[in-house]
Amino acid sequence: MATFTAIHVVLSLIGIATGLVVLFGFLTRRWSNLWNGVFLVTTALTSATGFAFPFEHLLPSHIIGAVSLAILALAAVAMYARHLVGGWKRTYVVSAVIALYFNVFVLVVQAFLKVPALHTLAPTQAEPPFAIAQIAVLLMFAAAGVAAFIQSKQRPSVAA
Repeated sequence: MATFTAIHVVLSLIGIATGLVVLFGFLTRRWSNLWNGVFLVTTALTSATGFAFPFEHLLPSHIIGAVSLAILALAAVAMYARHLVGGWKRTYVVSAVIALYFNVFVLVVQAFLKVPALHTLAPTQAEPPFAIAQIAVLLMFAAAGVAAFIQSKQRPSVAA
């Protein structure tokens, strides 16, 4: 299980890192098919592998994972089946930003569970420091998502 957990965490971190590169590409209108592809695959694998951990009942992480997989499927259709034509470009941008947000949301949850200093601040994740952190992340992604959506109305410069 330790190896599987490590793989899951590495996939998640790669998904977040490449997602931030993709988001930067949205904001600067410099898209990379390679970065977008790696982001979609690693983020989908992160969500999918989350279901392989033992559990006794449905958890919020399972719901986020299922919603994320649906959003990533929509993003993949927009990118690879509809080739970002017309409204599909905006569909891709919105769905990719939401999928990245979900991955970062879970990162914050895990950080408050696993990092001793953060866990001390919010041991049940019902305390204000946890709420403040999650609201800050949400606001940053909302702002970046709106800006990316506005930029998506322009034709992107696509790099290989």
